Amino acid sequence: MKREEFTDVRYEVDRGLAWITIDRQDRYNAFRARTVDELIAAFKLAWADRGVGVVALTGAGDKAFCSGGDQKERARHGGYGPSESGLFEIEALHRLIRDVPKPVIAAVNGVAVGGGHVLHVLCDVTVAADHARFGQAGPRAGSFDAGFGSAYLARIVGEKRAREIWYCCRLYDAATMERWGLVNEVVSLADLRPAVRRWADEMLSKSPTALRVLKHSFNADSESVAGIATLAFDHLDTFVTTDEAKEGLNAFSEKRAPDFERFR
Repeated sequence: MKREEFTDVRYEVDRGLAWITIDRQDRYNAFRARTVDELIAAFKLAWADRGVGVVALTGAGDKAFCSGGDQKERARHGGYGPSESGLFEIEALHRLIRDVPKPVIAAVNGVAVGGGHVLHVLCDVTVAADHARFGQAGPRAGSFDAGFGSAYLARIVGEKRAREIWYCCRLYDAATMERWGLVNEVVSLADLRPAVRRWADEMLSKSPTALRVLKHSFNADSESVAGIATLAFDHLDTFVTTDEAKEGLNAFSEKRAPDFERFR
């Protein structure tokens, strides 16, 4: 996919920093299959560009970084819409954020929930606006991420906190996430982009080879999670077709509490 074909994502480069922006404000920057395709293409552009040393991932507007998979799309069409390959390549996007040999900064400008929360977890550094909110929603909406979104999350915040985040599906403020080690810096919304610029400039002044090797070294310790992720996504494909998962999706669409009692 070429940059000029993008409809869901904006890509721009400024003095060595590539900004990748999910631009679906009317859906709280939720992703559909096309969005994921465009994100993959954008990260590959940043990877290939020797003038880019740092990548920033953010959302358009001031309400949402990313609210995860587009549940309205899923409810209406039974999936996340058409893609170039015919596959919903969210797992490939997760791999790419980890594999791109340049630091990736999440600039969290609003809610980071569900699959959007997983995207920020995968980034090397997170800078958040003070009004940002974080959390998982899968078990409430008939879904889950039992790969990097849970196992790698536990490496960062610890087992007890990670289980709390997933089992309870609460929303947490940016100050709490900073205290738990999931956010590196909290700033005002007005200072979010300047703060990311400062972080990027610090990194851009360092040896790119050293940063590349260090990133892959950090990743090596949790690389086994990739196998778990593949297994989990295979099972998720089956799970979303069940009545249990459909109850979560229907409840989300109907703006009511799900009734999972009969599935215990």
